[in-house]
Formats: sequence, structure tokens, C-alpha cells
Amino acid sequence: MTHSSGKHRMDGLAYALVSHAIWGLMPLYLVLVHNVPPVEFVAWRIIWTLPLCLAMLAWRRRGAEVIAALKDRRSLAALTASAMLVGVNWVFYVIAVQTDHVYAASLGYYILPLVMMVLGLAVLKERLTGPQWGAVTLAAVGVGLLAVGARSTLWLSLIVAVTFGIYGLIRKTVRVGALAGLTVETLLLIVPSIGIAVWYGMQDQGSSMAQGLGLAAAIALGGPMTAVPLTTFAVAARRMDYSVLGFLQFLSPTVVFLLGLFYFHEELNQAQLACFVLIWAAMALFVWDLLRGRKVRTAA
Repeated sequence: MTHSSGKHRMDGLAYALVSHAIWGLMPLYLVLVHNVPPVEFVAWRIIWTLPLCLAMLAWRRRGAEVIAALKDRRSLAALTASAMLVGVNWVFYVIAVQTDHVYAASLGYYILPLVMMVLGLAVLKERLTGPQWGAVTLAAVGVGLLAVGARSTLWLSLIVAVTFGIYGLIRKTVRVGALAGLTVETLLLIVPSIGIAVWYGMQDQGSSMAQGLGLAAAIALGGPMTAVPLTTFAVAARRMDYSVLGFLQFLSPTVVFLLGLFYFHEELNQAQLACFVLIWAAMALFVWDLLRGRKVRTAA
């Protein structure tokens, strides 16, 4: 590996860390919109993401990328699939948090790294080092313990994991830039989102956007809370091995888990504790191997 490609991967790491910091704190944000129906909230989230994407495109003068992606059948088909996947992912994640199943949401994103690594190995033909395989084994045992202890909500966790795992694979392989890709996805979802928002507005309770300035501002904040981490994640996906990016995915659910424990005061059972200890040990082993490999490349 060349020094420039190593630097490219470290740049990707920085983008990945930004994504996980925002996603990890997402349950705190969702507290602000707890009374908004999940489907309506996701619709507004998409609606408020579009103007932000368009403004960023205009600022960076990348509008031509969006037009090119819309004209390319293969790219458009891929982004249509990724848009549907991320929409489903958001709905079920919000349902998990709003129904007080924060651990189920956390488990979904603990299963996600394993899904991403399997996809990286099977589809992209990536390879792991010996210590990285050891870390994956530790993590798999931990996730297995957690899954056994959460069978009633396991379906929710699996939907969250599989939808985002395939979403990330598509975004890694599609030949469209991070911001342009997110803009196309949002454009594809905007018409049904407006339809959903209008439908909720016609119901007896009215639109959530009309129930006070504070709630409206919190819903509008969903735009940047969506656009920023998805854009940085797409950049990281293009710059890093998907299996390595997958393992880093353990960071955000660890933050979510800690929030569930200390902020939402969910009860912690022995299986959950054992799972998180194994996953943290696996993370330490994986990061140690990445840093060791970086030192070897620098010396070379």
C-alpha cells in the first residue's frame, strides 16, 4: 500500500468518526420529537434534508453531478434502491426509540458491523488480518449473547441492521459523489414524503409542524441531523475498506447503549453486559491492529 492510499484511509476514518458521533447521540435528539408519529417524522426529515442538500450543492457547485446521476440508468436504479432502504431504516429506528426499545436500536447497530463485514468479504472480496478475524469472532459471540436475550425485539434489530448494511454497500459501489448521491436519494423520496406530511396534516390532530415553534424547530433540525452524517458516511465508505468501516460501526451503538443505561435508565441484564464487554474487547483488538498496520506502512 502506498503512503497516499494510507492517508486516504485515515481521512476516511475522520469522516466515519463524525458520522458515528452524530448517530450515537441521535436518541437524545429523538427525545425532542418523541410525540411525532414515526412515519410523519421521517417524511419531514426528508423534506428538510432537501433544501440543505441543494444549498450545499450550490455552494460547492456540484449540481452537474446530480444531473449526471439522474441521467445514468444504473446510478439512478442503485440510488432508488438505497433511498428505499434508508427510508425503511429510519422508520424502524425511530419506532424502536419511541417505543422505549433503545437497546433494540442499539442491538441493530451492533449486528450491522457483522453484516457489513460479511458483505465486504463476500461481495467486495476484501480480506481481514488474523487479529481482525479474532476481533470479529469476539464481537459475533457478544452479539449472539445479546440476540438470545432480546428475542422479542430481534426482528426490529435485524431490519435496522440489514437495511443499512445493504444501503452502505450500494453507496460504496455506486459511482456518484457523497453529496450528489444523498441529494438524488432525497429527490426520489420527496414526493411520497410531501404526500405523507399532507395526509397527517389533514387528520384531526393536524400536522406536527403546526404544534408549536419549538417542535417545528426540532423537526426541522432533522435536516442537518440527516444530511451531515449520511454525507460523511458516504465519503468514508468510498475511502475505506467496507469491512473496516463496518467494524467502526460498533462506535455509535456503544454510545446509544450508554445513553440507554445512564440517560433512559433501561434495565441492564447479564447477557447485555457480557455482550458489551466482548464487543469492547473486540473493538480494542481491531483498533490495535489498525494502528499497528499504520505504523508498519509508515516505516515502509
